[in-house]
Amino acid sequence: MSDIVILKEMIRNTATVSLESHHSKKKVVLKEPPPADYDVTIHGMPEDDEVIVIKADSFTAPKEIFADSKCECKRADFIIVAETGEEKVIIYIEMKAGKGGTETEIIQQLKGAQCFVTYCREIGQSFWNNQNFLKDYVYRFVSIRNISISKKPTRSLPPISMHDRPDKMLKITSPKGLQFKHLVQGKRV
Repeated sequence: MSDIVILKEMIRNTATVSLESHHSKKKVVLKEPPPADYDVTIHGMPEDDEVIVIKADSFTAPKEIFADSKCECKRADFIIVAETGEEKVIIYIEMKAGKGGTETEIIQQLKGAQCFVTYCREIGQSFWNNQNFLKDYVYRFVSIRNISISKKPTRSLPPISMHDRPDKMLKITSPKGLQFKHLVQGKRV
């Protein structure tokens, strides 16, 4: 059983985003509900059986358990887990309509989403008896800002190194025409 199949059994449909067909390819529209009320489209997504898109902030922050003294209850907006023949990647995405949110806050949100995936990994290993569940994946961290300003082509700040840690996130502004491969590779594709 693939990791994607296990995740689709584990995660409720209400906490996922479905892919859409677009000119014989797949895309996903990541929507922030009101009052934020904005969205970002990612084109060139893997096939349905190779990917799951999780709304990581769809559950209530666990503040009844954690003190939140280090902002450990924060989570990024979306997590994309893809297992294709070519790659195994987990992309953490935090979106901001404008320039809002400090870099420190965004890093905390990306870390919180990474902790959520670690929790899912432990569940898959324990309850699905799959010791290799969510192992050997590469991680990508992405911050998307100025979403409401969509008249310009997508700009991303060139990463100094691969965006494989929250503090080295790929920073994208004014997103238009985002491609899945761009989020994985960190450069315009």
